[in-house]
Amino acid sequence: GYGIDRLDPHVVLEDPSAGHIGSDDSRELIQELNNQLATEILQFYAGVSYRHLMVWIGGKSRVACTPPFDLAGKPVVGGLPTGDGADVLRKVMESAAAVLTVQPLNEERIEQGLKPANGIWIWGQGKTAALTPFVERFGKRGALVAAVDIMKGLALAVGFDVIPVPGATGYLDTDYQGKVDAAVQALATHDLVVVHVEAPDEASHNGDLEAKIRAIEDFDAKVVGPLLAAIATEPACRILALCDHVAPVSTRSHTSDPVPYVLYQRGGAESPGGGSVTEFSEAAAKAGGKLVAEGHRLMEHFLKG
Repeated sequence: GYGIDRLDPHVVLEDPSAGHIGSDDSRELIQELNNQLATEILQFYAGVSYRHLMVWIGGKSRVACTPPFDLAGKPVVGGLPTGDGADVLRKVMESAAAVLTVQPLNEERIEQGLKPANGIWIWGQGKTAALTPFVERFGKRGALVAAVDIMKGLALAVGFDVIPVPGATGYLDTDYQGKVDAAVQALATHDLVVVHVEAPDEASHNGDLEAKIRAIEDFDAKVVGPLLAAIATEPACRILALCDHVAPVSTRSHTSDPVPYVLYQRGGAESPGGGSVTEFSEAAAKAGGKLVAEGHRLMEHFLKG
């Protein structure tokens, strides 16, 4: 069953996304956590779908936390927080499970054949970053179109404008057309626009090959194609397509392998090998033979040409 009294060896992390729970449902549950667990130094903030934020004022950022995707289908005790501050996080996670298990919304989800969000998993800890403004470093004004809050936070930290798209979900059902339209409109007032697509990564974490293929095809047909068409008459526009990390379906987690990129400009596209390419894939990038070891150098190359 889905009832949780304690995070003991019998509790398995079945699905970190609770079946890609909708933002309305998750917002209601996050509010209930605040009602029952929030204090002057600890609060919860609702994000999109299953991705949310817990702020621990004066907390311990060096505590070791395990990504939930690494534990999918496994007992949670093998990945609970460890180190300085772990006792607080474990208590919060266990208390949250006790609160969420009995929520009417979760009971309704079970009755409807949906997965309940009967717990929280705390990870990805850190402090507010102090980053050099992008316009100060590169002399370019940037904007971001994305569904995922961590991307929005990074964008705001470097002074980007974040363009809202109401239908952006971070999964297969996201509003691709809305994101492309927002990006094209933003290009009229910004030097650089970043469009972030999360669906391929989510499909990998689910171990869903069919969804991964669909996500890649959607990215190609609904993002790359329309953007290329939109800049067809722009003589100086460039497009850089790349991943932020590798996430194989077979492992359902992130790896440290180098990611492929394709830089499109008038006259053709460039890959890590420096020559002309016709596709964007790991195999094509490896065939190029050129590794950009420091990721920020790629941005310098992209902007300066």
